[in-house]
Order: sequence, then C-alpha cells, then structure tokens
Amino acid sequence: MNTSIDGAAIVYCENAFNTPNGKTAHGLVRFTERYKIVAVIDSRWKGQDAGSIIDGIPNHIPVVDSLSEALALSAEQREMPKTFIVGLAPDGGRLPQSAMKTIKEALRNKMNVVSGLHDFLSENAELVGIARQNNCTLLDIRKPLERNKLHFFSGKIEQVKCKKIAILGTDSAVGKRTTAWLIVHGLQKEGFKTELIGTGQTAWLQGAKYSIVLDSLVNDFVSGEIENAVFEAWRNEKPDVLVLEGQGSLMNPAYPGGFELLAAGRPDFVVLQHAPKRLEYDGFPGYAIQPVDHQIRAIETISGIKVKAITINHEGMDKNEIKLECEKLHAETGLPTFDVLEYGAAELIDILKNELK
Repeated sequence: MNTSIDGAAIVYCENAFNTPNGKTAHGLVRFTERYKIVAVIDSRWKGQDAGSIIDGIPNHIPVVDSLSEALALSAEQREMPKTFIVGLAPDGGRLPQSAMKTIKEALRNKMNVVSGLHDFLSENAELVGIARQNNCTLLDIRKPLERNKLHFFSGKIEQVKCKKIAILGTDSAVGKRTTAWLIVHGLQKEGFKTELIGTGQTAWLQGAKYSIVLDSLVNDFVSGEIENAVFEAWRNEKPDVLVLEGQGSLMNPAYPGGFELLAAGRPDFVVLQHAPKRLEYDGFPGYAIQPVDHQIRAIETISGIKVKAITINHEGMDKNEIKLECEKLHAETGLPTFDVLEYGAAELIDILKNELK
C-alpha cells in the first residue's frame, strides 16, 4: 500500500522472520494501511527482500541486520521512519531480553516504539525515562483497557443485519488473518462493502478500523467486546459483509479460540484455515492436531452453522503438492479447498458471493 495512517516504520524480527514466531512482521510485510514498512531487522536474512523470503514475491522491503543499517538505508531514500515496531510473536507473548538493546537504540533515535507483547514496555522505568528524554512514546497494544471502558455481552448483536463470515483455523499462527484480509479485499473488488473485525494486535497494526485485542481482555468481557466491535462496524459503516478474524483454534491446548467468536459474533458461516503438513500444534510437540474433518464437525456442532470452504497454509509443501493437497481435502470433506496466498482468492470469492446473496 502506498498510503499509511502513521507513516514510515521499521519492524524488528531478529531470529524470527520466516518462522511462526514472526507472524506479526509477516502481516506487516504483506499488507498494512497504518504504516509504510521500510525495513525488517533479522540478521539471518540480511540483504534479502522480505516479500521474496516469505512469499516468493519481491516487495522491495529490505531485510537488514541492525537498526543502524535500517536507518542508513532510510536516509538514502529520504524517508526517515518515526516508528519502531516489535514484530515478534513468540509463544506466550513474552519479549526476549535480547531485543531490549535495539529498543533502547530506537528510542535514542527519537522513534516511537510499538509492541504487541505481554511484557509492557510502558511499565519499564528505564525505557520510560529514555522515551521521555527523547520526546517519543511507548505503545503497548496488548495493555488492557480500564474495566469501565469494556463491554459485557448485551444481545445487541441481533440487530446486525449484514452477513458475517468467521475465519477460523485448525491451529494458531496458521494464516487466519492473512486469509481474512484476502477475502476482505476480494469482496471489496467485487463491489461488496466489507470490513474486517480484527481480533489481535497485528490486525490493528495493519490498520483494521474495528479491532479488539482478545489476548488483552479479562475473560468476562471477551464476548461483549466481540459483540461491540461487530455492532459498531455495522452501525457506522453500513457494510454488506463483516469478516471476523479468528484466534488460536478450537482445540489448541495453549490457545483455545474461536468459540467466543462463534457464540458472540453470530457468523452466518465459517471458512476454515488449515496447514495439512502440520501434524502437531505449533510450539507444542506431542500434542497432535485433530483431523480436519473432526474439527469441522466440532465447529458445526457447537455453533449450528456450516463450514463452507477450507483454505490451506502451504508450509512444508513443494508448489506441485499444493493443488494435490487441495484436491485431497476436497475429496475427504466435500468442501471446496483453496490456497489463496499462492493462487489468489478469486475462486473462493466466487463461492462466497453465492453464499452472500
């Protein structure tokens, strides 16, 4: 995107780019309306193109080995970034101590620092002092809101008359948000007024107007905040379609997610994201992922709505395996199956258009 809400930014992803722990950086590299990403920091991939690394498609975002190199490149391009984003998404959401040196360096270069992790930079006295000295800010996206600003479920979701699609997954870090954006943009191209309901820190970083960070909420308010985000998007934007970004997966032992989205968001149907080559839950060896047909039955049983399509994450596959895997899943489940990241979302959008009539 050429436009941005908050200007140029550098993304820190040391030792995590092109791994599941780099999914925040990946999302920003693929798409963001909030920032213009000018560089990614990960010394392992120094000198390569960020888009080429994760998708095989150059996007002219360089990967560098340090903040100083990123700033030097930006100076050459005459586009100095004002924001330093922690693009890591490690298990448990904890900040590696190895990142602190670079965060301090960013603050001393008068950059605002944004983090979506559970270790709140704005509560670190040393960082607060450096930020104050350099007239810059520390923004913790996962920092909980005050209780009096949160919503409890009220039932107003029943007033929402537009169609709602939930993008759920069979695991965490499996590509739900990326697929959700591709569906949003595909439907918009077909003339449907469509909004994304973001549910994690990366969707907010990408510029989703109606975003909640579910990981930051006390459990009592999760359903209410989902309902409120859906209701406000419908009331303010008058959309034809709302696309709800899933979190975790229904039976993930560490990140059980999706039930509140089904219960409180009241979607009309589900698109299920799946990584066929992933046999165990990401980051938790020994915990086998339940078969996709089992997960489909679970979603449909608890919600009473249907899974209408499967989208796959092609990690671990050669390109010639992708279509074969899609055909296999179609034969096993009876559901149309696509790799929208590799081949685009046009075929899936054709199916969704019929469901939205």
